[in-house]
Amino acid sequence: MANAAPIFVFDVRNVIELILFVFALVVQGVALVHSVTQRSDAFPAIGTLPKGGWIAILAVTTLLTLLTRSTLSIFGLIGVAAALIYLLDVRVGLRELGNGRGSW
Repeated sequence: MANAAPIFVFDVRNVIELILFVFALVVQGVALVHSVTQRSDAFPAIGTLPKGGWIAILAVTTLLTLLTRSTLSIFGLIGVAAALIYLLDVRVGLRELGNGRGSW
């Protein structure tokens, strides 16, 4: 009975890491697809990196996350952070720019 606990712990850890890996890939993929489909002149209008810069950052970090197969590596964490910055800041600015409700 005492030997079953460590085996169970590793199984739970592997499942949690798999869930985090899938979540990271989904977030990074959504951010990458969104950045590819936006107009390139809208990025400087909201005062952020150009479209090519965001595509490069998101594509490289997504590729590195896939290659390392871990979101707990430094590349996975940087990739998730970059994707979340894009989705929570840049995407919102692009949406406001498209609606004409921007504060600028």
